[in-house]
Amino acid sequence: MKKVVKFGGSSLASADQFKKVADIIHADQDRRYVIPSAPGKRFTADTKVTDMLYDCYNTVVENKPFEDKLANIKARYDEIIKGLNLKLSLDKEFEIIKNEFVSNAGSDYAASRGEYLNGIIMANYLGYEFIDSAEVIFFDENGGFDTDKTNQILSKRLASIERAVVPGFYGSLPDGKVKTFSRGGSDITGSIVAKAVHADLYENWTDVSGFLIADPRIIESAETIETITYRELRELSYMGATVLHEDAIFPVRKEGIPINIKNTNAPDDFGTMIVESTCRQPKYTITGVAGKKGFVAINIEKDMMNSEIGFGRKVLEAFEKHNISFEHVPSGIDTMTVFVHQPEFEGKEQLVLADIHRLAAPDSVDLETDLALIAVVGRGMRATRGTAGRIFAALAHANINVKMIDQGSSELNIIIGVKNSDFEAAIKAIYDIFVLVQL
Repeated sequence: MKKVVKFGGSSLASADQFKKVADIIHADQDRRYVIPSAPGKRFTADTKVTDMLYDCYNTVVENKPFEDKLANIKARYDEIIKGLNLKLSLDKEFEIIKNEFVSNAGSDYAASRGEYLNGIIMANYLGYEFIDSAEVIFFDENGGFDTDKTNQILSKRLASIERAVVPGFYGSLPDGKVKTFSRGGSDITGSIVAKAVHADLYENWTDVSGFLIADPRIIESAETIETITYRELRELSYMGATVLHEDAIFPVRKEGIPINIKNTNAPDDFGTMIVESTCRQPKYTITGVAGKKGFVAINIEKDMMNSEIGFGRKVLEAFEKHNISFEHVPSGIDTMTVFVHQPEFEGKEQLVLADIHRLAAPDSVDLETDLALIAVVGRGMRATRGTAGRIFAALAHANINVKMIDQGSSELNIIIGVKNSDFEAAIKAIYDIFVLVQL
């Protein structure tokens, strides 16, 4: 069996955390390829190394003294090295970094050094081979990830290496310049490596014991999801549930490789398995509930709208013209509502409204602001009658007015619109009716 393991910044923030990670890796000989993040916060008021690197590089760009800031970053790594009793010096690497900073290597290069240096330490501590991600992960000239080139070269490189450390978060452009993924990109690197080595499992180690049914900031002691499908995860991630970088799903999904979200500080916890499909029935009717605030609803009315060919296209053209994407478009016989992000819409609202009138000639257009959208997601809803009714009942009991409800054709999710001020109470009401009632 072949496993790829990725460890987040909190898992590698100190020497003690490194020791926990090494124990986890050595506990299973199948854990052969390791993807480390940069050191995260050691305590609440601490600063992530990536943020320290950004700050240091910006200081260089501003032509201000930066040596003390770079020395503080080096001290973070030296503290880890000393705590691990390693005979390792990063002096040469930091001299190179200093010269590259002065030569304006770019903010992507600066940020990537956090993972690069942590990878060197991890490889040295484990006795694994170190592979610089810039040599095996590639972006095209437009900055887009080059899937085919990366998979070809990375697969060939790792085919002859039994155990390796590949730093997360970055790769290189055709000219050799370092390019990073977006924040949280180490998740993507782990997924890419898992695909390249045809792994049986991709373990993503973080500081939580899996994916929770609801946001723990809203639901204290929220239940953990044991098994979730990629489609369910996609729905929840899009609506704000954050444990795994969304783009990390696609490389492994295509290969049918499951992901196991695990807790470095509680390694015996089962965590959450993310799979393509499963015959395992979920513990509850819903798999999870998540949402976002800050939407506006544009309500459009016109008599006999349903018999007017092209009416919907004309309305949406007004949004497309001003580069505004829509979230949901529920409609009735003579009504159509378009939900969009309020901050994105506000600066262009009069232009959009004018174009709606010009293109579609509606009878009236009305705006409702400060709305939140909540996604109730679960493969178990397909086989359960009355799910929408239970949602309505729970929200009514909590004195929450439902502004919109929309169910997808797959019966995998139900989207509910409420006022921003009712958002947290709505999440609690839905969680209570589907989870606490069944406990």
